[in-house]
Amino acid sequence: IIFQKYCHGATSAAIFGEIICQKLKEPFEQSVYKKTARDLTDEMRSNCESLNGNRSSLEKHMLKTLAEKGHFDKYMNYINNPRYHFKRFIRDEVSRYITDKFSVSVLPKMKENIKLLQQKIMKAAHESTEHVHKNRGDAGLWLKSFTQQLSEELIFSEKDLSGVKHDDVDDFNLLEDVIRQELPAIIFDISSRFNTNTFPVNLDYKDKPDELLIDHFCQCCWVQCPFCAAICTNTIENHPGDHSVSFHRVTGLTGMKYRNTTNLSISICTSAVASNRSFYPRNSDDAVLWREYRSAGEDYVKWSITSDLSELPYWKWFVCRFQKDLETHYNSTFEGSGEIPDEWRKHSKHEALESLDKYT
Repeated sequence: IIFQKYCHGATSAAIFGEIICQKLKEPFEQSVYKKTARDLTDEMRSNCESLNGNRSSLEKHMLKTLAEKGHFDKYMNYINNPRYHFKRFIRDEVSRYITDKFSVSVLPKMKENIKLLQQKIMKAAHESTEHVHKNRGDAGLWLKSFTQQLSEELIFSEKDLSGVKHDDVDDFNLLEDVIRQELPAIIFDISSRFNTNTFPVNLDYKDKPDELLIDHFCQCCWVQCPFCAAICTNTIENHPGDHSVSFHRVTGLTGMKYRNTTNLSISICTSAVASNRSFYPRNSDDAVLWREYRSAGEDYVKWSITSDLSELPYWKWFVCRFQKDLETHYNSTFEGSGEIPDEWRKHSKHEALESLDKYT
């Protein structure tokens, strides 16, 4: 096309303008996608119920979703690999939000960012033309001014046009007009390919909304209670001081059993440390009093487990709801010392879900 226009006598300014627009296409698209992704991330952090709080709030929504879907395998994935499960949950939430809100939120953001970037490009072209006229400069000065003004918006520089002949460009008003005329075709091409499938694919990994949100929520402590696997709630990954959680769980969820039996434990850490009972640390034959759990070694000494009755009905409901699954998973039973109290079976799913509001 450019060669054909040379043949039809197009001026150097027109050719140079078209080349600039061709070179702008990829950084233009990258910039618009990146800005739209960040705008969408901010919106989700405000408007998406599961993503508009802290990690504890996110965990509450995650546990509610697990209860509603009732997939035991996903529960065990959450218990044994919490960081992975959090990431998977965030990705699913982001994917659902983008699909559900594409036409009413994502697409309008894209169009607005395209419009703003188009305006900034034309403003840069116009001011560069005025700058050259004022300083009696050449095409090199115009290009330097143009790229500098867009440096914060686009990954685009004079180097992108190295080797392109522009010494004889002298009609800068025409150059500006060509850019104005050619940009709409670029915009149309970018817009026509924008949909729910291309949006995440065309983003750099670090700019994807799910990765931005994972980075926001997951830069924290992931150490799990050595008894019940509850996750430390500290927001700093390598924090000083003890690990702690708001609510501990039934220790049988991790496969903990009563000594010399196949009976899964129904102890909850906070009440157990208030008792006179003992436990056997992993890989040890020496009993340790629950209230002296810190003496059991490195995994235990860094935990602060308060002696109280702060227990969530959620985990009692879970044990009753998935009793058979847990017994099969651990090849053990809730019998003998681990017999489930009748009181636990009175908790409804509704009560279990309501109790999660204590998380925040």
